[in-house]
Amino acid sequence: MHEKDFDVCVVGGCGHVGLPLAIAFARAGIDVVVFDVNPVAVESVNSGTMPFKEPQGPELLNEVRANGSLHASTDPSVVARSTAVVVVVGTPVDEHLNPDPHAVPLAVEQLAGHFREGQLLVLRSTVYPGVTRLVEEVVDRLGLGIDVAFCPERIAEGNAFTELYSLPQIVSGRTDSAVKRASELFSRLTSEIVVVSPEEAELAKLFTNTWRYIKFAAANQLYMIANEHGLDFERIRHAITYEYPRAADMPGPGFAAGPCLFKDTMQLAAFNNNNFTLGHASMMVNEGLPLYLVDRMERRFDLKNATVGILGMAFKAESDDIRSSLSYKLRRILRFKAGTVLCTDPYVTVDADLVPLDEVLERADILVVAAPHPEYRDLDPVQETIDVWNVLGRGVTV
Repeated sequence: MHEKDFDVCVVGGCGHVGLPLAIAFARAGIDVVVFDVNPVAVESVNSGTMPFKEPQGPELLNEVRANGSLHASTDPSVVARSTAVVVVVGTPVDEHLNPDPHAVPLAVEQLAGHFREGQLLVLRSTVYPGVTRLVEEVVDRLGLGIDVAFCPERIAEGNAFTELYSLPQIVSGRTDSAVKRASELFSRLTSEIVVVSPEEAELAKLFTNTWRYIKFAAANQLYMIANEHGLDFERIRHAITYEYPRAADMPGPGFAAGPCLFKDTMQLAAFNNNNFTLGHASMMVNEGLPLYLVDRMERRFDLKNATVGILGMAFKAESDDIRSSLSYKLRRILRFKAGTVLCTDPYVTVDADLVPLDEVLERADILVVAAPHPEYRDLDPVQETIDVWNVLGRGVTV
């Protein structure tokens, strides 16, 4: 790639958070470079191909590639040639559900040789509370006068190019300069900026995802209660929510999964010395739903001699993202309990074990709708079907 300067470099920018942001900035007239260590994803972006499914993504990527406002590179030197650097590396949770608060500071340290005087450094992904301060300490040691801001992403997959423009942007920084520069940058996308302290912004992001996770757990627990008594929770939910604003936000039951909700709930628990009964209870309910469904199936069917078809392996509807998908937990349980397990998904392309939908419908004795893809709405299967999402409109009793 030719040597040039950029307005913004998005580090880790070929993923679900970074790439939509990079495209949105580029569409706003900002000269953007994406830095990513994944050469396949970088090549995909530079060829105008989205590495993952996101509505409007292919068209908008080709638009900004065609006008030359977005480039992608595996060369970290592009960091030095950028006025602002947006880091979308988040805080991971290990197999013991402990967050690693050093992951983001380490990523920043690894780029230390490429930072230069006067840049703006923006942390974008969810971070463990206190990580912004750790990054500030890393930057202070460089002695380069870099402004550090934390501006958490707020988009939902599948709605990136709507929500990047419509949602207010949370901006935080320790200095007036950091807040001013970050606000000016994100004002190119949205007209509303909400300014808080870095610690408040860190908790705002964790509280947002945890609140959603707890709401899903409440719905799943209520579903199980109704189901144990042979009652259809979807009919009950309709009665509760119909023309009744105070209950309008009650979600239906379903797999509460993906790369954020569970992880961020556990981060918040760790931050509060594991004193988070509501969060841990929500984890038990949501993570236990696949086990509950299989237990109910065992009561009803000769499961060990049955072929079970799982419809949908992505963690949410109309997505190809399988990260932390509970469909895979369901598959593991059924492979132990059932005779044969067949899986299908119209969007997922990274799982070689998937088979076509027609084959699943032909061979399966029992079906489980695990992801509420719209492609399943018009199905009329003859098999017994476990449909906790009520995609088929037959109710959710198991």
